[in-house]
Formats: sequence, structure tokens, C-alpha cells
Amino acid sequence: MDFFRIQDKMISREKLMVAVTRILELRARGLSQQEVADRLGVDRTFISRLETMGELRKGRSIAVIGFPILNKAEIQDLAESEGVDFVLLFTEEERNHWVSEKTGAELLNEMMDLVAQVRSYDVVILLASDYRLKLLKGLLDNEVLTMELGESPLKEDKRVDPQELQRVLRAVKGARKLNKPRDDRRN
Repeated sequence: MDFFRIQDKMISREKLMVAVTRILELRARGLSQQEVADRLGVDRTFISRLETMGELRKGRSIAVIGFPILNKAEIQDLAESEGVDFVLLFTEEERNHWVSEKTGAELLNEMMDLVAQVRSYDVVILLASDYRLKLLKGLLDNEVLTMELGESPLKEDKRVDPQELQRVLRAVKGARKLNKPRDDRRN
């Protein structure tokens, strides 16, 4: 049903969805709640309530990157269930295939794109060899947490302890809750 009769009004679901989508797009582009409210002629508190209704998680964004991971599916599922925003995991075979199928220029461009993307996250959790961790930390200016999988070069997949990763993720999420602002009216 696309229309609802409420007393003497006829309400269009499509019109509401278009308005909500526009609000979210403007907020995602960086406009404040007040700027969006002024632009669309609604109350700022409506936008705040709308965001609260749709909120999955408050706080800083998290990325998890790791290679070569033996229990990749398990770690992927754990990261997703803990609300991680970006997950990039490779087995050794996948990593070798990803690198070998590209020209040098393509690989460089993809790596630069990935670094730029990962730099947009507040916290990055890296799972890799000691050498790779050092290199990756040097490329990122975000908060970086590391879980060393062994000495470089790693030639085989390494198992990541899911309980340890879960402890790290929950600690990050817990710190996020402690640091969140008390008053969201500034948005």
C-alpha cells in the first residue's frame, strides 16, 4: 500500500521516502542538522529523531585489514557481527592472485585508492606480519591497532584468534561510548 488515509489527510509513502532519503544524503555529505532543516523546511529535532530511529551504532568508524588469514570466513563474520565498517581480509592465495593479476600501474593505483579509503576510518585494526604492520602503520594517520601474525615474510595462512579480535573490537567500541559527546545539538 503506497497511500495511507489518516483522518482527513492522504499520506504518500513514496513522498516520505524521497524526503527521508534527501535528508540522509545531505547529512552524509556533511551538512549539519540545522543546515538540512533550513534547506528542507523541517525542524532540526525531526532530523535528530530520524537519525536516532535509524541509528545502528554511534561513534567512531572501524576498519579491519588482514592477511594472510587462515580462518578468513570466521574473522569476516565476527567483524561484521561486531559492526565493523570496512573489512578487507585475504588468504595467502587470494593475496597472491590479487597482486599477480594487475599491472604495476594498476596495483599502485588500487593500493593508493585503498590507503585513501582506509584513512577515512577512525580506528584501523591490522592483522599481518611484523614488517607489513610497520609499513601499513606508516601509511595511516588514524588510530592503528595491530595484531602480529608472525615474522615476515609469511608464506602461509595464519590463524587469527577470534576471541582476541573480539576483545579488541569491544574495547574500541567501549572507548567510543566513553568519548561520545553528551549533547548532539551541535550536529
